[in-house]
Amino acid sequence: MKIRIKGNSLRYRLTKSEVEKLGADGFLSESSHFLSNTLEYAITTTADSNLRADFMDNRMVLYMPEKMVQELVHTDRVGFSGLAGSVSLLVEKDFTCLDNVEEDQSDNYPNPLLNS
Repeated sequence: MKIRIKGNSLRYRLTKSEVEKLGADGFLSESSHFLSNTLEYAITTTADSNLRADFMDNRMVLYMPEKMVQELVHTDRVGFSGLAGSVSLLVEKDFTCLDNVEEDQSDNYPNPLLNS
């Protein structure tokens, strides 16, 4: 799971196995360990109808409606967006890059632009 933060914009990108795990378990979590603290970022499913997010105690959580999770798992839908107060939220499938990168992309979704 990757996160990208820019100002009041928060973007989560998920590989194929992460989308499957979120669908099966209803929860994903990763951590980044710094010298004096750890940042945890997670996605958890909810019965709500909208995306929302919160940050507390060094933990950033995106709350994603179960209906959206199931659509992400079982359809070709690429992602979902929403607003949580002034924070713009985006959850999307992680596609392979069009250019050469050293990162392992074997679990990423095929990039639809490669077939254009």
